[in-house]
Amino acid sequence: MEQPIAVTRQSFDDWMVPVYAPADFILVRGEGSQVWDQQGKSYIDFAGGIAVNALGHAHPVVTAALVEQAGKLWHLGNGYTNEPVLRLAKQLIDATFADKVFFCNSGAEANEAALKLARKRALDKGNSSKNQIVAFNNAFHGRTLFTVSAGGQPKYSKDFAPLPGGITHTPFNDLAAAAEVINDQTCAVIVEPIQGEGGVLPADPAFLQGLRELCDRHDAVLIFDEVQTGMGRTGELYAYTQYGVVPDVLTTAKALGCGFPIGAMLTTDELAKTLSVGTHGTTYGGNPLATAVAGAVFSIINTPEVLEGVKQRHQWFLDGLNKINQQYPIFSEIRGGGLLIGCQLTQDYAGKAKQITQLANEEGVIALIAGPDVVRFTPSLIIPEQDVKEGLARFARAVARICS
Repeated sequence: MEQPIAVTRQSFDDWMVPVYAPADFILVRGEGSQVWDQQGKSYIDFAGGIAVNALGHAHPVVTAALVEQAGKLWHLGNGYTNEPVLRLAKQLIDATFADKVFFCNSGAEANEAALKLARKRALDKGNSSKNQIVAFNNAFHGRTLFTVSAGGQPKYSKDFAPLPGGITHTPFNDLAAAAEVINDQTCAVIVEPIQGEGGVLPADPAFLQGLRELCDRHDAVLIFDEVQTGMGRTGELYAYTQYGVVPDVLTTAKALGCGFPIGAMLTTDELAKTLSVGTHGTTYGGNPLATAVAGAVFSIINTPEVLEGVKQRHQWFLDGLNKINQQYPIFSEIRGGGLLIGCQLTQDYAGKAKQITQLANEEGVIALIAGPDVVRFTPSLIIPEQDVKEGLARFARAVARICS
């Protein structure tokens, strides 16, 4: 057997398309909420693979589900169905408003399917001009050309013009501004209950409730992008239940597979009819490996113990971060829900979120940013209290360095 190719961080710069700027170390192993690099240094993982590793690393039940399925059946293609995909569909339907599920490989693909459904629905009803999509400033819905255009951050889309048309952006949480643009030519409104990449900004309940009313008035499809907020991240299985608003379509991914790529679009019987045989598809979507893993993940997360535990852990983080901020006042606001937490930097430290996370790496903790002015935490939903305390102690040392 050949020896594996020796790799270092320099290998990335030599061989990879430079769309990322990864940390200067390579992680090789993870267990629970800790990871280790090539040199054996340990890190507390407060990033969770960007809200993906909701059960940490190498969870034994999830690992067993993958290994068991790997010994049975890997892939078939969409000309055939399989048992794990049907079981996962039933789990999602039983736990949500949905009647039907479409499986894909990512959040971007789930959002792409949702937007295509909305456009086709209007066309099928005989209104070819009902194609406007309303989205919101600072939103993030994926990196395909359609979803990056729907996202409200021009830095991600400006280099790829001409972009798909018919998309209008208005300020997030401004219902009056949305009411000015949503009309009878609007086929869909897409919104995140909490804007993740845009700065961890929660929606006001009245804003989402108002969007529901506007969509009903103008026969538009209300799409909730729960790629980041879903699967227990906020302390509820899906965040829509906290707002008293039921969307027409919900997209989910990230934590659904806890690291195994999978996404899904959930919708009603009525809307599902829009996507008939041959109108949409994906080679890998709903394959047995991904859906077996996601089924195991779902069975663990969709329990009172885990969901209540998220709320408890939210408080652990708030208490620890507020204590740090009392000693080193660098945050003007700590916001979010559950274990999607954003710390807004004060004006004195504006633009330094990345520098703070790099110092945190040096101290042995992994965190995220949400723009240049927000430090973001999206750890495992079952992270032990001791790891929270140790990770925040390491983070405090990084903050002390930036304040010195």
